[in-house]
Amino acid sequence: MSKHKLLVCKSCHRSSEELAEGQISDGSILLDQLNALSETLCSEQLQSELLEIEAVECLWACSRGCVVAVNNAKKPTYLFTDISHEGNANTALLDFMKLYINSRKGAIAWKNFPELLQNAIVAQIPPATAD
Repeated sequence: MSKHKLLVCKSCHRSSEELAEGQISDGSILLDQLNALSETLCSEQLQSELLEIEAVECLWACSRGCVVAVNNAKKPTYLFTDISHEGNANTALLDFMKLYINSRKGAIAWKNFPELLQNAIVAQIPPATAD
């Protein structure tokens, strides 16, 4: 089975102000939180050999940051925006990843999304390769 990726824009910053030197972007904070939480959960709930959390430079939705994409070569890609590093976004994203990994075709019904992500979905993009 191919890797399932959680792509986090490390450039995202919810403030319209430029980052000061040494200031960490919101996207980088979210990425660190996801990595820390996934290390805790992978041994029990997530199949770490199937999940890869990856930083990306930009997902082109800067006014809607933090931006996260979920993909797998044989499943649709989901694009989530307006994700805050504060609160439970990291848990909601990893809960979604469990659903996505366990779904044969990756089609997750909106009503099954973690509540925090139900208003954050911007797109479901068909897979690049068919079954």
